[in-house]
Amino acid sequence: MTATEILRTLASIRSLSGDEAAAADALQAILAGGGVEVHRFENNVWCSVGRGEDVLLLNSHLDVVPPSDNHPFPPFQPTEKDGWLYGRGTVDAKGSVSAMAATLLALQRDGYDRGRVVGAFTACEETGWPYNGLQQTRPHLPPLSAAIVGEPTDLQPCIAQKGLLILRLDARGRSAHAARPHLGDNAVLRAARDLLKIEALKPERVHPLLGPVTITPTVIEGGTVRNLIPELCSFYLDVRSTPSYTHDELAQLVRDAVDSDVVVHSERMIAVGTPENARVTKAAVAGSGGTPFGSPTASDWIFLSDIPVVKMGPGSSNLSHTADERIRIDELERAVTVYRETIEHYFA
Repeated sequence: MTATEILRTLASIRSLSGDEAAAADALQAILAGGGVEVHRFENNVWCSVGRGEDVLLLNSHLDVVPPSDNHPFPPFQPTEKDGWLYGRGTVDAKGSVSAMAATLLALQRDGYDRGRVVGAFTACEETGWPYNGLQQTRPHLPPLSAAIVGEPTDLQPCIAQKGLLILRLDARGRSAHAARPHLGDNAVLRAARDLLKIEALKPERVHPLLGPVTITPTVIEGGTVRNLIPELCSFYLDVRSTPSYTHDELAQLVRDAVDSDVVVHSERMIAVGTPENARVTKAAVAGSGGTPFGSPTASDWIFLSDIPVVKMGPGSSNLSHTADERIRIDELERAVTVYRETIEHYFA
């Protein structure tokens, strides 16, 4: 089957996070029908082609975000128009899944034996709930040497990815009647002063591909009634990290800058990167003809942070999760060539 044929099949299946079984069934049947050794673990499918202890992983995800109300075509009826294939998940990330699956089928058909290529097509990437499929599946995989994570990058090799650190800051004061503010200590004003300090906080280390760390206030909550000086005002910071800092370092920078209490709300989405001289980077550059770049969007790469990874796939990230999500059919088919060439260069 071609990548386009596989994508038409997968994109016609509604596979929201946690409900990927039908998509996993279809992909498992497609791969097994081509003679590929296939394994299944809940809603996750993994397979293997070739041989040897040097293992390159091809990974992408089967789940999609819910459709919106204004799709130009039915979101789970893939529709071709002007060289594009429209539908939920065509870009993020069933296009990558389909191109990787077509590549694995071709390798199997050709009796590829220069190395071992493992495919893992997993669940719950979009939400991480009730589990993350790659994190759940990885213990079942053979030891990995490197990986290609399939996400829409216009088939350019991404070798650095921003992380996400969420901090909650609690500004504490003392309550009093609003008619006698001098008897209290207004936590909202304390928070306001700290927010100005946050605005001025500029972490110095700038990553060559990802740029600076950004620290953005997003939610603030303070006070309970109109005539009471608030004793607590809490606000959240969205910190987009880079490999230039650990999350512990960034949390400490914020603690050193403010008077509020700083609580780490979430830190699992670490920033990751792969050297330009890594074998998998060189292979992806040679296979794609592209230029390494850094991406602000997260992916399952974080669950492969112990090995060299390149994030690369067909389609534009700007179309992910949009009502008119779509992928160019010629780019989808070209992705099979890019993945195959990357594999050939990796095991050369």
